[in-house]
Formats: sequence, C-alpha cells, structure tokens
Amino acid sequence: MQHNKVGELKLFKLFGHFSLLISLLFITSLNAKSFEDFKRFESQSFNAYKDERDSAFNKYLLQHWKIYNVQNSTPLYEKSKPRDIIPASEKKLKPVGPKISIYVKKISQEKTVFDEKSKEKKDISFDFFGSYQEFNIPNGIKEANFYPQNQKGISNFFSKVASSEYDGLISNIKNVSKKMDLNDWGVYLLIVKISNTLFTNQDNSKLLSWFIFNKMGYAVKIGLAKKHVVLMHYSKKTIYSTPHYKFKDKKYYVVANYAKKSVGRVFSYNQNYPGSDKELDLSLKKLPNLPLSINKKTLEFKHFGNIYSVPYEYNKNIIDFMATYPQADYETFFNAPLDYITYESIAISLKKHIDGKKASDALNFILSFVQKAFIYERDDKQFGREKVMFAQETLFFDKSDCEDRAVLFSYLVKELFSIGIIGVKYKNHMATALNIPIKGDTVRVETKKFVLADPTYINATIGMSMLEYRNIQPQSYVIVKK
Repeated sequence: MQHNKVGELKLFKLFGHFSLLISLLFITSLNAKSFEDFKRFESQSFNAYKDERDSAFNKYLLQHWKIYNVQNSTPLYEKSKPRDIIPASEKKLKPVGPKISIYVKKISQEKTVFDEKSKEKKDISFDFFGSYQEFNIPNGIKEANFYPQNQKGISNFFSKVASSEYDGLISNIKNVSKKMDLNDWGVYLLIVKISNTLFTNQDNSKLLSWFIFNKMGYAVKIGLAKKHVVLMHYSKKTIYSTPHYKFKDKKYYVVANYAKKSVGRVFSYNQNYPGSDKELDLSLKKLPNLPLSINKKTLEFKHFGNIYSVPYEYNKNIIDFMATYPQADYETFFNAPLDYITYESIAISLKKHIDGKKASDALNFILSFVQKAFIYERDDKQFGREKVMFAQETLFFDKSDCEDRAVLFSYLVKELFSIGIIGVKYKNHMATALNIPIKGDTVRVETKKFVLADPTYINATIGMSMLEYRNIQPQSYVIVKK
C-alpha cells in the first residue's frame, strides 16, 4: 500500500507538472492572443481618425472652454415704421423722355432631372423643397451620442463620428448642393434636415451638423447652455434679430434662434476646427434649382381711373425656401433675383401696358403698380416680427410694407429699364431713388444725383417724397445699380 501511495504521489506530481505545463502553454497562448488584440486595438486607435486634425482638436475640446456672454443684434429700424400711409393727391404730369419698348430677355435655366427613389432603400429620406433626397449614414454616426451632458460627452460624440466612414456622406451633401445650386443658406438647411431626420434628440442633431459644417470648411462652433448644445455660425455681416457671441473680433450667430428668445450665456471654446474659417454667407445672387410647383396669380391696381391686371406665374417651392430665411442685411434682399418663370411672365404682362409710353410715364406706371397692387401692413402685425421680403415674396403676399415694396420696385426698374437705382433708408422708412433726369426731391450718393421714388407713398410720382422725410438726411443707401 505504501508503494502504491508513493506511486500515486509521483503520478500526482507528474500530473501536476503536466497541468502546470498545459496551463502555462494556455496562458502563453492567451497572452499572445491578447497581445495581438492589443496591437490590433492600438493600430485601430491610431487609424481611427482618418483626418490628422481630429485627434489634436478633440484633445483641445476637453480643455479650453470658458463662459461667453450673449449679445443681441441691433434692430433694423431705430423707430417703428408708420402704421398708416396717407396717400398723396393723384396728379398727372407731363410725360418726358423717349418712348419705351420693353425687351423681355429670356433667362435660361438648366432644368435638373431630380433623382427618383433608388432601388435600394437608404438610411434616411425626406422632402427638400419638392425634391426627394436620401442618404446612407455610416454606423459610427448612427451610434454617436451626446453623453454625458458635458465636454466629455461632446468629445465622445466627436470621436465616434470622426472614426466613422463619414467621407461618403460629406461627398453626397456636396454633390446635392452643387446639383441644386444651393447657396450657403441652402447648404445650411440641407445639413440641418439630414441631422434632424437622423436624430430626434436635438443635442445629437446639432452636434452632427457641427461636425459636417466643420468638415465642409465652415467656421462653426458649439457651446453648452444648461447642459444642452448650442450651434453657432460665423457671419461677417449682421444677422438681425439673432443672438450672437463674440470670439475675439468675430461674431457667431445662433441661427436656430432667429426671432426667438436668447439662450443666455454659453460655455464654449475659442479655437476653430483647423482649416475651417468660411463664413455663412446669406447672399442670394442665384436662386436654388428646385423642382417646379407652378401656381398662378393675378395682381390688380387702379391707375388714373383705369383698372389693370398683371397675371404671373411662380414656383411655390421657391417661396417656401425664402420663407425660411433669417433677417439678413438689405443688400441680400435688394440684389436677389426673381425666379425666371416669374420674371418672364410678369415682364410680359407689364410690357403690354407700358410699351409706347414715354419714359416718365412708363416708370410712374411701374411705381403705381407697386404702390397699389398690395395692401400696406407692417411686419409686426402680419408676421409677428420684422421680416424683409424678397421681391419674389412681395409678389406672393397680399400685404407688404415699405422695404418690401422698395425691393420689388428696384428689381423691376433695374431689369426692365436698366437704369441706376438705390434703396434709401431712414430711421423708420425705406424708399428708392433713380438716376434719371427728372425734377423733384433728390439725394446724392458719391458723385451721382438720384431722384426719389417712394413705392409706399400711394399716388406719389417719381420726384415726390413723403413730407416727413423731405428735409431729413437718410441714414444709409443700398446700392442696387449705379
């Protein structure tokens, strides 16, 4: 028995050594596997950011934040605009100048064939001013989340999105923007629509918009206010009725809060994403290429006892696009075009009434049209806020006030007669002035003299300004055409 016990002991020891050897081999194998995983993880971490800017920027986001105080934009007018406009006495003047024959130039615009639904369903789809848009979204973006609700949460969101295959999405946004001739505001709306369609959580949506804007070169920042994300866009020009923050000498606007209450102080950072310094430029020198949704309208007005009809057509999708606009500077509105369908149809309608008239009569006819075809109504009563309308919108709405009519009149004069015209701004009123040899009230801009024409002063002819503005120096001028 003793022999057996010794044998068992030897066998046990032998088995123990063998087990230890197996364990060591297993541990060695496991360690080798773990080491390979570790190396692979380190390699993935190293390659997680495809853009070398992202690593340093994300580290920066975790450190350099401070409080910024909100600043409110100055109002468009120092005083409230007149509630009512007392008409002038209708007076027929002796016509002067050459006889007019309007040339209606054809404005060519390439018609885009908009994409239909693709055979393979994409991750998100939506209507964008009559056009069907769809995009695939990388998994890394879908999984991104603002948590916790502080700087760390922003860093976590950024890391997840920056590590995703986002290049395809950025490329698609650029392609759609180019195809639709979107200006910066159109690009803004497209990116926000994509973000809002993907995320119901507004913090996540704003963070995705921020990331995309930065990758597209726009100077955009985010901040935190009461644990929620605030998106801010750099603009050289003033965006009125919109809270903004100053970072050194540059203003960043919370465009989402246009005509809304302020978000108060924000906790944010000063440094832009590297290489992203492009401003949000709201100028609209060319209208977006949107699908056609044609509607018809007829404007009527009385001129020296006769009733005139001015039928025209318009694309409702353009109206819807313009309705989203924040309060930009006056140059944006005065220098934006009419839709080519609208311009052509309204120019043909007006041509029937003014061809053969002398220049002064033809110009006064257009002035009378803008004065009388619309009801005067201040923006605060019609929209509940100040809203300068594009010429396209003024034609669409039944009511308008002084600057809306000035924008429309200046556009029609510039296109139909090709003469110099400017916007004339007072503390609480807007008129226009023409560079023509007609007697009357005038203003001088640089070396040129312009004759007043007020599209709001009903029955007033060119050369007549309202009595209360007759001896007042205008605050500023908007150059439309010299």
